[in-house]
Amino acid sequence: MRFEKWHGIGNDYLIVERDDLDGPMTPELAARLSDRHFGVGGDGVLEVDHELGRPRMTVWNPDGSNAESCGNGIRMVARHLERRGQLPADSVIETGAGAVVAEPLPDGRVRVQMGKARFPTSEGRERIGVNGDDLEFAEVSMGNPHAVIEHSDPAGVVRELGPEIEVADRFPDRTNVEFIRSEGPSELTMRVWERGVGETLACGTGACAAAVAAVRLSGARSPVTVHLAGGDLEIAVDDDLEVTMTGPAEHVYDGELSHELAGETGER
Repeated sequence: MRFEKWHGIGNDYLIVERDDLDGPMTPELAARLSDRHFGVGGDGVLEVDHELGRPRMTVWNPDGSNAESCGNGIRMVARHLERRGQLPADSVIETGAGAVVAEPLPDGRVRVQMGKARFPTSEGRERIGVNGDDLEFAEVSMGNPHAVIEHSDPAGVVRELGPEIEVADRFPDRTNVEFIRSEGPSELTMRVWERGVGETLACGTGACAAAVAAVRLSGARSPVTVHLAGGDLEIAVDDDLEVTMTGPAEHVYDGELSHELAGETGER
């Protein structure tokens, strides 16, 4: 089974074409591929198919679950398709959260029209109790769920509070969790706990959600530069909550999975 390894500011994925698979992608296979000790290793698997007449990205998390979308992933898939001569002229790629336009730029970055953000309950903040702390969060949807929390020390609390908030009763389908700190009128520092993954160096949809919350609830000015552990993303938020993300996507290597690993069954 052939695959490509890519990363977007440290958020690393395997990209596989469905036509290159010997059988269907399964939760078990996605988990094996993502395993950094017994597999290839990554923050998940991006499966690309063309069954709709245009490319579609399916996101598999390391725990075998699916995510509706992946902001860093869509940039990688766009450049993967460009590399193969398969990116449509209109740069439209389907995702589980709907179609997006992902335009590779000459400098190696990709500009993505991420669609319209939403505040699912209300355009404001709620409170949640976690580990004895009473925290304010903003719930933002980018087609997938996010809880955005302002905190003075994002890096210091992401591993402590992130896993508890992900599975809190308030979020029956679990949630991604972003801890942000303002660094100026158009800058944020962010650390992220991803649903089904854990702490990652970057999250594109999380950066979008964080910028939306900062612009609408804290008076930040668009575009917002979001500083993540793996690098920076630029997020533009317009008055209608249409979001545009710009950032890099880098090809690491091509590989071929052994038949033994691709066909292995059971859990480790």
